[in-house]
Amino acid sequence: MGTTSNGKSTTDTNGFSEQERAAMKERAAELKKEASRGRGNKAAADEADVLSAIGRMAEPDRVVAERIHAIVTGNAPGLSPKLWYGQPAYARKGKVVCFFRSGHGDKERYSTFGFTPEANLDDGSGLWPTSYAVTGLSDRAEEAIAALVRKAVG
Repeated sequence: MGTTSNGKSTTDTNGFSEQERAAMKERAAELKKEASRGRGNKAAADEADVLSAIGRMAEPDRVVAERIHAIVTGNAPGLSPKLWYGQPAYARKGKVVCFFRSGHGDKERYSTFGFTPEANLDDGSGLWPTSYAVTGLSDRAEEAIAALVRKAVG
């Protein structure tokens, strides 16, 4: 058993940490669950899954995830909450646009709010941020997230 450069343990030669393997298993279970759901109840069930995952998070990640959920759903009602690698995400036409990753769940010192290539954040400069470290949410941080989410779906 070895460790990676950031101190995460690996248990075999494939190079994936225990956390990475757990996330892959979680994603496989999510895909299986999505395939078995009917269209009519899918959106409500997906949101219930997200809220359940947020509810299981340790403090302070739970409070941050609850606020981010409210910000995203309030500023981008066209995005649908869903689980992505076991964490809250928000998708358009099934493709994830933005997501929250619990730092505690990932055994990191901060959580992350990020965007996928589906987000419309490219400002033409050739350089733009795709994820943000989150340790708490001030009013200014909440306003910044709301503006980014609106831009991502615009």
